[in-house]
Amino acid sequence: MVRPKKHFNVDIDAKILTIKTQKEEMGEVLEEQSIVDKLYMPIMNDKSIKNITIHHVLLVLNQQMKLNGLRKRTIEDYHYQFKRFAEMVKVEYIHEINADKIYEYLSILGDIKDISKLNRLKTLTAILGRCYDNGWIKSKYWKNIKIKVDKSIKQPSNERELSILLSILDKATYSGFRDSVAVLLLYKTGIRITTLGLLEEKHIDFNNQALCLTGDIMKSHKALKLPLDDDMCSLLHQLIEVNREMRREYKEKNTNIFLTSTATPIKNTVSPSNLIAKNLYKYSKRYGLKNINAHSIRRLYAQNLIKRGANINLVSHALGHDSLHTTSRYLYLDEETVAKNLRDYL
Repeated sequence: MVRPKKHFNVDIDAKILTIKTQKEEMGEVLEEQSIVDKLYMPIMNDKSIKNITIHHVLLVLNQQMKLNGLRKRTIEDYHYQFKRFAEMVKVEYIHEINADKIYEYLSILGDIKDISKLNRLKTLTAILGRCYDNGWIKSKYWKNIKIKVDKSIKQPSNERELSILLSILDKATYSGFRDSVAVLLLYKTGIRITTLGLLEEKHIDFNNQALCLTGDIMKSHKALKLPLDDDMCSLLHQLIEVNREMRREYKEKNTNIFLTSTATPIKNTVSPSNLIAKNLYKYSKRYGLKNINAHSIRRLYAQNLIKRGANINLVSHALGHDSLHTTSRYLYLDEETVAKNLRDYL
């Protein structure tokens, strides 16, 4: 077991917190391109619209979404959900879809949570919106379909439970040390768990003590720079040195910051989850800790910024959000905190 050269004693209160032939593959590519060319006709009339199948729509939309920079997993999810919808309500052509079909789909979903139905509806209408933009649908008939959902506010983590977790983790082991650094980095920067798993050495500017996030590892696809303090830089330095020793031992070539115990990247290209996320879930169950997950830590980061006087626009930028509405959902404040803060304006 590779061990870090130094232990880090955490004190949050005091310091921080099937294989196809080449011919077959080429045939598929040519078929897809032929379909796309046909669907990109400059004028779409009623007759041509009635010939557009769901299969053809998905081929074109997949290409459009790739060009728009959507993540592979997002495109795959859209493709799966729309294909499943078409199968469930038995439609083959895009013109066969209407409001009744959507209601039928929501009914077929059965006894699932309203929030789950809402998410399915959002995915479906997002695809239909692209179909409308392409001229394949004449009206936005789905606009009046609503699902009422009582959204509960998710609370953030708290420093006390994070401190407990960090004191329990065995930082003499690679996994314990790595997970401790990951928790602290999430706490101090508020980055998403997916971004954490994609971090490489090139994303850390030690000279200027900053995390330089490039668009390719961000959900928003926008670059972002976040400050790091001395403690965080020191920990990342130690982790990078240990990682280099592990790569030499296991003969791995990568520059990722967070690695498995065999020196391979923890990132998972199929799921937004990764080894760190799974470990946080495991720790929360094992030690009876509440709200110990990457998203809750991210909310805590946002809340702490507000408490320290940052305005919501700055917090929104730091979180990499596209809208203030999204940011506002992160800013859970208990009644006493709200009352205290309002009193300052009396």
